Amino acid sequence: MTREEFIREVTDGLTTPPAYFPLNVKMNKEGYKAIEDVLSGGMTPLTSAAGALVLDVRTQEEYAEAHIPRSLFIGLDGKFAPWVGELVADVTHPIVLVAPPGKEEEAVTRLSRVGFDRTLGYLKGGIEAWKKAGKETDNLTCIKPQDFAERYAQIKDRIFDVRRPGEYQSEHIVNAKSIPLAELHSRLSELPDGKDFYLYCGTAYRSTIASSVLKMRGIHNFVNVSGGFKAVKETPVPVTAYVCPSTLSA
Repeated sequence: MTREEFIREVTDGLTTPPAYFPLNVKMNKEGYKAIEDVLSGGMTPLTSAAGALVLDVRTQEEYAEAHIPRSLFIGLDGKFAPWVGELVADVTHPIVLVAPPGKEEEAVTRLSRVGFDRTLGYLKGGIEAWKKAGKETDNLTCIKPQDFAERYAQIKDRIFDVRRPGEYQSEHIVNAKSIPLAELHSRLSELPDGKDFYLYCGTAYRSTIASSVLKMRGIHNFVNVSGGFKAVKETPVPVTAYVCPSTLSA
């Protein structure tokens, strides 16, 4: 086996490194900020988020019900840090958190572990305080799996799967198109302009992230499938025959 063949063999299937990776390599060599310094800055209660990225780390259900317009959802109960690193290119961008009560320190700590140490603080009083102050909120249009099944025949050419390519190849909703979440930013032109389109992932965690990305880009003509593929499989919606991931060719 040649050197080139060996490299291809051992790197086959590896995903593209997340946006924060080059800087993290540099930080691993030069050192990180002390966690005490990061926490002291990130634990400041704020009433405004002007100029910062608003990162909502609550549950997907809470985000869907009400959130700050143009905020990015990445919930703590999923693969939080990897998705932050994948979707937020600039680790120096100031961040304001919308977090469940008592989870603020966890969020700041987990962000700092992948180099995001510019957390300005968290929204004082959470989304309820924001609403009581008379400030604007947004929500997601979601559809229950059974309702999605009843609508499937009319919308089957407007369904998008945001899971990883291997998950899609293994099994997916018939007629659904694959746009992995990690590629969404660069493939927005493939989404329909007029009629509503439908997003799903495995359990609706990633499709909720995708929904927030679309909202940030001014795209609103979509519906998020609650429960994701796992729930849809319990309905009459047709899915492709299962293929074991280990048997898929590169």
